[in-house]
Amino acid sequence: MPHMSYGCLMAVDRDQVLRAAAGLLMRKAAATMDEVARAAGISRATLNRQFAGRDALVRALEELGIAECEDALAKARLDDGPAADAVRRLVRELEPSAGLLAFLYSENQLFEGDEQNDGWARLDANLVGLFRRGQQAGEFRIDLSPVWLAEAMYGLLVSGAWAVAEGRAARNDFTQMIAELLLGGAVRRD
Repeated sequence: MPHMSYGCLMAVDRDQVLRAAAGLLMRKAAATMDEVARAAGISRATLNRQFAGRDALVRALEELGIAECEDALAKARLDDGPAADAVRRLVRELEPSAGLLAFLYSENQLFEGDEQNDGWARLDANLVGLFRRGQQAGEFRIDLSPVWLAEAMYGLLVSGAWAVAEGRAARNDFTQMIAELLLGGAVRRD
């Protein structure tokens, strides 16, 4: 039988660590790295080998969040069918990432200066394009800019994630409560 080092048995799943960190940081944004390590079930030293400080951890969470959002955009097929249906599909696809987005949304340093990740601009462009398409098709109000509708969607996703996390709303209601409130305010009325 080949010799296995102890380190091989203790392999750390980076994605699992990031998800544990996101779960904790959504509830407690000021959590220490010691608390993050405990939440992930690893030692502080192991966490430090993965992420050289809180900023590195937050940047890794940002990468994960952007990747999950881009995956949700692809799965939601934003160009298929009516824009309102695409919004509903997108909210449903984003629901598993909403807690991570809620944390990232509160991290102002991610959205300031020259160090901003280009992924946010790509996400914004897709959302703005979806709302513009809905306006051009006569589905959505034209007195609200597509940029504002995209910002409102982010805000509702974050608020919905907080409400679910704090037990004020049922997880099963997430998609319906977000999409219908957003669309109810965005739908053009004659």
